Amino acid sequence: MKLNIYQKLHKAACEARGVVKGKKVPGMQFNPLLHDSVQVVAMEALLNNGLYPVCTYNNYVKETFIMVTCSMRIHDIENPESYVDIEGCSAMGNLDKFGTGNGMSYAKKYAYLNALHLKTGLDNDDGYKAKPFEEDKILKEDLKYRIQEGLNKIPKTNGKKNIKLDMQFDINRIRLAIKDINGLKALRDFKKENPELFDSNNMSVREYKQITDLYKTRQIQLNTQGVTQWVIRYI
Repeated sequence: MKLNIYQKLHKAACEARGVVKGKKVPGMQFNPLLHDSVQVVAMEALLNNGLYPVCTYNNYVKETFIMVTCSMRIHDIENPESYVDIEGCSAMGNLDKFGTGNGMSYAKKYAYLNALHLKTGLDNDDGYKAKPFEEDKILKEDLKYRIQEGLNKIPKTNGKKNIKLDMQFDINRIRLAIKDINGLKALRDFKKENPELFDSNNMSVREYKQITDLYKTRQIQLNTQGVTQWVIRYI
């Protein structure tokens, strides 16, 4: 008796082994879940059950980043008219030559994870009990390492001023950190604690403008929220 595509997908999910997370990068607070590791496990389970995934991507270019959305269609090779769609997996990338590729890999990785509900962990056994990481907390903890890593790459200026250097700051992580700030005092404290982010001598003109625009936008949002709350209390 032939299995239908949902039975095959269920069987593939049951048979898929856990995905082993990569080694920590110095300064990072977590073990990364690598695209290649996820793809190897997912493709093995899918192909063993006569299933083949095909991905299409939509790119949305914004002022400071690119958003990539992956649509994965899993076909039953024994019945070409039968397929399952995995939608809604997306990722952001920087506006550089690596941005689109990084976004595509990240989005496809999570399409595989969603399709097969793959187990992840530090080893195959631990994957069954692995707890999800708090992504926002990880990004904030990793932000200072990223900043310092960029500063360490600055060559000595011997006291010379106005030397423009491309720091390659991770704008996405900075954006999330600023967006997560919920008070004007906390926003000002962030600027004091990270003066290198607001020094035009430390980065390219584009990066400096991106960071200062993010700061000003969040400042306006918090000011607006404060006025709205005051009006509500007054009424």
